[in-house]
Amino acid sequence: MTIKIDNKLKNSIYKQIVDQIEHGARNGSLKAGEILPSMNVMAAEYGISRETVKKAYGVLVGKGIIEARHGKGFYVKDLSSGARTEVLVLFDKFSLYKQILYNSFADHLGSKAEITILNHDQNPDILEYFLDNHLDRYDYYVVAPHFPMDTETQKRVVRLLSRIPVKKLILIDHLQPGLRGNFGAVYQDFENDICDGLYQGIDGPFKTKRLRVITLPTSLYGSVICKGIERFAGGNGLQLEFLSSVPEDIAPGDTFVILNSQLDNGLVGLSRKITETGLETGKDVFIISYNEDPTDELILGGLTTVSTDFPMMGRIAADMILTRQLTKVHNPFRMTRRHTF
Repeated sequence: MTIKIDNKLKNSIYKQIVDQIEHGARNGSLKAGEILPSMNVMAAEYGISRETVKKAYGVLVGKGIIEARHGKGFYVKDLSSGARTEVLVLFDKFSLYKQILYNSFADHLGSKAEITILNHDQNPDILEYFLDNHLDRYDYYVVAPHFPMDTETQKRVVRLLSRIPVKKLILIDHLQPGLRGNFGAVYQDFENDICDGLYQGIDGPFKTKRLRVITLPTSLYGSVICKGIERFAGGNGLQLEFLSSVPEDIAPGDTFVILNSQLDNGLVGLSRKITETGLETGKDVFIISYNEDPTDELILGGLTTVSTDFPMMGRIAADMILTRQLTKVHNPFRMTRRHTF
């Protein structure tokens, strides 16, 4: 076994040792049962401290790559029989849609991975804490990089994510601006996706001349999504109105787009107001909801949605881990037509 140590690399020496031994164990250049140099021999051969080697071997033992046999030394474990890839998933908030994504991700990986889930709550301080405590413990880091969009926060998020080796990083649901490298990603393109998704609803003249969008001011990507809706409305000559609650005036031909999953009560209120006005949803007034979940088939006789494919997102991310081939993939986004539109 030959270890290449480069003092010019950003990775610390012990990380370089961990990465190379793990890579050798996984690709077969280090055979199961092969003995590694003792800590003293490794330290002397490469001119590094024994403590550095001890730390590297400790991490490798913790990851299940090598094992310590009392009085005999450190041996490469057999990774072909039952060894599982360690994956840390860092969600921003655990919602119904994240549950759908995660279920698909975990089901596709099956017994080949051990998954730990943490939530950073869109707080870079929490992300930094998690990285400080978990950076060397996992084979892959699957991160939903949803954080406040101000410039300083975004710059800090890029710095934090850059600490994760690109060959171990997979971004989901959002492609972090400013982050460079050959990391993996399965992402939405919020502005273009909503515009394209609404165009999928046109199979002739658009059903309405007034498009009314209900969103919350606190929505993380609300302003970005609204830009896409503005492009769609402008390209189709539609009157466009942005609202933060259900309006009192509802007229025949109105189409409502509800952007936030937090507005479930708003959907109930909108449906009630349409009924009180003596109009019928799907015939006189139309509703499109943002993000798909299984209950949408039952709501209001079938709720039309525009949504990324969350199960597909989970499967693509899992495939990157199973094949160890990281790529950047724009996840499918589509309109699902039902009774309300």
